[in-house]
Amino acid sequence: MYKIAVAGTGYVGLVAGVCFAEVGHQVTCVDIDEKKVNVMKSGVSPIYEVGLEELMQKNYAAGRIDYTTDYKAAYRDADAIFIGVGTPEQPDGSANLSYIATVARQIAESIEKDCLVVVKSTVPVGTNDKVEQFIHDFLVNDVRVEVASNPEFLAQGSAVHDTLHAERIVIGTESKWAEEILMGIYKPFNLPIVSVNRRSAEMIKYASNDFLALKISYMNDIANLCELVGADIQDVALGMSFDERIGSKFLNAGIGFGGSCFPKDTKALENIARQNGYELRTVRATIDVNKDQKTLLYKKASKRLITFNGLKVAVLGLTFKPGTDDLREAAALENIPLLLEQGADIYAFDPVGANNFAILYPEGKNGRGSIKYVSNVEEALAGANVCFIFTEWGEVKAVKADMYKELMRTPLVFDGRNIYQIKDMETAGVEYHSVGRRASQRAVTRETESHDFQELIPK
Repeated sequence: MYKIAVAGTGYVGLVAGVCFAEVGHQVTCVDIDEKKVNVMKSGVSPIYEVGLEELMQKNYAAGRIDYTTDYKAAYRDADAIFIGVGTPEQPDGSANLSYIATVARQIAESIEKDCLVVVKSTVPVGTNDKVEQFIHDFLVNDVRVEVASNPEFLAQGSAVHDTLHAERIVIGTESKWAEEILMGIYKPFNLPIVSVNRRSAEMIKYASNDFLALKISYMNDIANLCELVGADIQDVALGMSFDERIGSKFLNAGIGFGGSCFPKDTKALENIARQNGYELRTVRATIDVNKDQKTLLYKKASKRLITFNGLKVAVLGLTFKPGTDDLREAAALENIPLLLEQGADIYAFDPVGANNFAILYPEGKNGRGSIKYVSNVEEALAGANVCFIFTEWGEVKAVKADMYKELMRTPLVFDGRNIYQIKDMETAGVEYHSVGRRASQRAVTRETESHDFQELIPK
């Protein structure tokens, strides 16, 4: 077993460290935030991730993992140091490597024995070469140090499972010594390992993420065309899924992708190409389609309604996907400001993301509109004039079609995740708009037509 230090305790670093401990390695996770370190030592995860806290508590009690702000002690005699700090997007779409540079210098000034430095953070192709040179530039002691690439392929919401049961582990090294250390670290995982050079490993990460993002944007583009020509995107996706060359995953149309990876990585790879004098036209199209898709529901609702001013608007889901409290690039962040600007009174439900959202949009008056965070779907829907579904949480999917009819003042639903069958909503008497499918219409009589019009007039 190896003595491992992990720099950074976000989604990448913390999950990696806990999983390394789970398979038997001795792990020290390093973070600059002392308060956060104390929280982790108490067995509480700073991020919402299924199964993570249980493994943190189990391995801390067993003495296989610890947390510290003392990077010198953690790095001094480590066999391997994994870098899992953030590489946030800069205004031009490139990756900010300042956090990696800071850790690299700390490593150079701290290590006292031969050590392999492993970059798990997503970085532009060629970055690991620079990191290795940077470490050598500041190296204090006469020790052997090399840098390897080991990109992560976890998905938020299933990160622990994705790490322990990965489809493959990618390692990029420039020597047999480095390769053997990484092979040894990952041997207890008993998973397929793809061993390549550093630059190929860096590219595998970007190429994989951008291909999946492209697949999503392609299906959303086709979905928009389906609405115009009278086809149903779910039927189209089903027919496509039987082709083994295409597969069944990432064929669900909706209101675009979000999160910490796809938006950032598509822009970063396009930036890399541009710096090398090449235009990645498919990736550029992926970015453009996704940008437009985020506000698709708002545009549909704006055409349907005269105004949002004074209307009660139910919003179901704030995070970019279920299973996480992460708001980065979430559709709600694009749509809620537009609704508030139009004077909507928003009642928002999200089982784990509301506190984070409230930091950006505090409860109460926001501009012309207002926002209130509620603890259940029923409270959001009660008396609502219109409902937007942005995240397919289990609590949202559990809502039966007739509940919208029963609870809402005007059963008008805009679903960005295609949760419901159109026939079920029609049967329940709900006007239902989704993505890539025809809209359902409520049965309208002269009596209800007049009634509905009055309901939509702001009070």
